[in-house]
Amino acid sequence: MWEKLLNAWKIKEVRNGLLFVMAMMVLFRVTAHIPLPGVDVVALRNFFEANQVLGLLSLFSGGTLENFSVVALGIAPYITASIVIQLMGMIVPQIEELQKEGEQGKQKINQWTRLLTVPFAILQSFSLISLLQSTGTNILTRTDAFHIVTIICTVTAGTVFLMWIGELISERKVGNGISLLIFAGIVAGLPSYIQRAFLTYDSSQMMMWIVYAAVAIATVVGVVFISEGQRNIPVQYARQVHGMGSTGGVATHLPLRVNMAGVIPIIFAVSFLLFPSVIGQFFSRARTQWVADAATQLTVIMQNQLVYGALYFLLVVGFTYFYTSIIFKPDQIAENLQKQGGFIPGIRPGGSTSQYLQNVLGRITFAGALFLGGIAVMPVAIQAWSGNTNFVIGGTSLLIIVSVVIETVKQIESQATMREYDAY
Repeated sequence: MWEKLLNAWKIKEVRNGLLFVMAMMVLFRVTAHIPLPGVDVVALRNFFEANQVLGLLSLFSGGTLENFSVVALGIAPYITASIVIQLMGMIVPQIEELQKEGEQGKQKINQWTRLLTVPFAILQSFSLISLLQSTGTNILTRTDAFHIVTIICTVTAGTVFLMWIGELISERKVGNGISLLIFAGIVAGLPSYIQRAFLTYDSSQMMMWIVYAAVAIATVVGVVFISEGQRNIPVQYARQVHGMGSTGGVATHLPLRVNMAGVIPIIFAVSFLLFPSVIGQFFSRARTQWVADAATQLTVIMQNQLVYGALYFLLVVGFTYFYTSIIFKPDQIAENLQKQGGFIPGIRPGGSTSQYLQNVLGRITFAGALFLGGIAVMPVAIQAWSGNTNFVIGGTSLLIIVSVVIETVKQIESQATMREYDAY
């Protein structure tokens, strides 16, 4: 792998693409440290550290939310818009048809996603401001209408700016731009995490840190194993005779990945877990006593480690099955195989093939769903076991880092291989 990467670096187009990506990531980190006026950043960070769900939300924003910078929301609104468009493809025939039209349909869907990002950014920024105002702290030192509108407009523009940078990176074909921005935010926080670990180090906790290291290594190995794991379904194409020649008769396979959903189920689960916490924080200062008591009780329940961990695990497992069913459609696969003269040996074409693919996918998705659920709740379990709240590099962070690295390396290798063929 390293030899391929070194050879890729020698190719001018690939090298220029990598340098451009690095420059854009540096620009992203610079904008992430341009603060908005009227915000107590120290109080804001303390608030996020005390709330696990909001901490995960900050993770997916690329770490910009804790700084409340001009790009405070990161690319979270764009991710939300993408998810909504994908879900609408299940119920809106026009979007479903566009998804089948190849590159032209993809460009149209991308345009709709960009347009939908703007109202989502406005809505999320307003919700965040409302949440901060309902905490009863002095996180926002200025709350006049003009200042609030200015913040909403600024962070919305920042989201559009990051969306543009992400698409510029993706055009270089050396990695997915949105994934790399999240990756940059996580990696940028590593020095402060390491510094905090050294400052809080105690020789009596040596065994605990050894366990942390072992868990981290095991997580990386597991992420690689699950991300690359796939079930190859054998497919045979019937030989067809055309005049004096014949075509077909090719044996190939249909790959079914163990984890088709990636980190999307975790994003879904975080969004659902965030909702009751936001509602509880918002209504805890209501004038009606029973409403305030109910909101306070809801907040206390969600802060319970056992309840939080159980809900998080179940939501991740459930959304893994849900999202996999969206992106993989056995009926369409079976129909396309039948039209192309392909079949799975021992399985009748049509409905039987669809049912077979559904059964196989259900079994391998079960393993992927359990793995994602375990990755998601791993920090909660370790914190409950050790009592150490400084364990901040969770399984989700490692999952994103390793997945992005694998995807980027594959794209770089494919670019290098393509140019090697062009040379001949």
